[in-house]
Amino acid sequence: MSSAPPAPGTPPARRLPLAGVLRLGRPSDIWYKPALSVVAAVAPPNLTLLALDRLDLAMYTMAGSLCALYAHNRPYAARARALAWVVLGMLGGLAVSLVTASLTGSAVVLVTVGALLAAAQKALCDATRIGPPGNVILTFVSSAALFAPQALGQVPGHLGLAAAAGVGAWLVGMAPGLLRPHGPERRATAHALNAAAAYAVTRGTGDGHSRARAGAAAAVHAAWQSLLSAGPRNATRRALERLVVRAEVALAAPADTDPEPLLAWARALRGNGPVPQAGHPAPDADELLGVDAELAAGARPWWTRLGPLTPLAVRTALGCALAGYASLALGVGRPYWALVTAASLYQANITLTWSRGVQRVVGNLVGVLLFAAVAPLAHLGGAALVLCCLAFNFGAEALIGRNYWLGSVCVTPMALLISEFAGVQEPGKLITERVVDTLIGALVGFAAAVVVTNRRAGDRIEHALTAVERARGSAAVLLTEPRPGRRALEAARRDLAAALTELRVTTDAASGEWWQRALPQERVVLAERSAHRTLAATVRRQGLHLDQREARTTEGVRP
Repeated sequence: MSSAPPAPGTPPARRLPLAGVLRLGRPSDIWYKPALSVVAAVAPPNLTLLALDRLDLAMYTMAGSLCALYAHNRPYAARARALAWVVLGMLGGLAVSLVTASLTGSAVVLVTVGALLAAAQKALCDATRIGPPGNVILTFVSSAALFAPQALGQVPGHLGLAAAAGVGAWLVGMAPGLLRPHGPERRATAHALNAAAAYAVTRGTGDGHSRARAGAAAAVHAAWQSLLSAGPRNATRRALERLVVRAEVALAAPADTDPEPLLAWARALRGNGPVPQAGHPAPDADELLGVDAELAAGARPWWTRLGPLTPLAVRTALGCALAGYASLALGVGRPYWALVTAASLYQANITLTWSRGVQRVVGNLVGVLLFAAVAPLAHLGGAALVLCCLAFNFGAEALIGRNYWLGSVCVTPMALLISEFAGVQEPGKLITERVVDTLIGALVGFAAAVVVTNRRAGDRIEHALTAVERARGSAAVLLTEPRPGRRALEAARRDLAAALTELRVTTDAASGEWWQRALPQERVVLAERSAHRTLAATVRRQGLHLDQREARTTEGVRP
């Protein structure tokens, strides 16, 4: 499954890509949900403030409202918890910024605090795997608040506005569950089935099969994560679990799999219709799901993932601080724009960071041109300003899934318009400062990423390889037993599948890093091949082959 052929070594210097960085992808299946949600969350507070002639307070309500962008792929039980933590995290960062702004007017101190906040937000968002938009929104709000005029006595009221808007965002995020309570789990399962079918078409051979397998493995892993965080196991979720088992079986034995039933089941999961019943190819199949074992494996605390994220946090702190200081040295009025630009760059490795930097610069440059075009309209009055901001909120979330730069085309004018809630400003000055800060943030931020190398990436690959070899050995021992327990064999298979997924993620992250040590690509390829053969053997031993003549049933249980 490796994305690179076996090789004894990898050169330490890598060519940074340009081709394909700006290529548009397919929109997300639910692109309209975060777009509509952010409008539904932002509009009521902003329109209320407009009616009260207090748009100068909109920055604080926007802090809470923007939390509606998070957790749209999570089941509603998990979404409720995630959104609550996002709101609390937003309020925490905002509180630190407002108190700091009220205690000091030193721009150097403010930039330093902003950089440290950005690093903490990056580490926490990556460790908890909150998903898009990650730390960028949190850093945007907290950094802007650092440079907002503030008195200590105003802080509680401003935090109260943000908290009230955050409650509204939580309600907006949870509202779709009233109509489609199992929607996220159904989408994740359908994606796993489609990806497994695409891999089954390759029969496990030929060009592109490695990429198809990697995509299918990631989709199956995501589907299990979704189901296992969805709350109590009712009839609907049990039916979905059985479908994910079928996708997992297809992943382990593509040559024995007919993709048509998988595609039919995926189509049947659209909308609110009954969940298709996949049936069971073996008795006592409920035990084959191994949910208890998976829940135990997934109970690893999020803070245990903070250690490997240390280089990324250091990059973020250093890059953001230096970008802000450089902006101050050049006399730009809003150094937090440079800070936020730097914070938005940092991805899993330098190659991805470079790509994000190119996308950010291109998107911002096009975005300032768009702002110049709409500024006369937005300056017609408060209502026009609010409506333009809502339109750009929707556009940013609708387009960012196609490519980050396309979403930035809308994010940039939205950020510029938000800065005018307290009063109309001269467009030329805003555009100039935004362009300068974007270039400073991108250049200085990327330079920091090059300086702070992730030299422990090789150690993490070694740990991931060891985990795969250990899981494969455990499964192999069970396969030698005359009558291994179904639950034990299923748990071993799932442990091995999870270890393989982690190995691929770790290797891909390290493959885009600049460092001196060569990647053990040959060991990775051999470990993956051995593990795949063991997975296929466990599937055959469990009798989980998909029947080629299996009917495309659509009978099932109501969601």
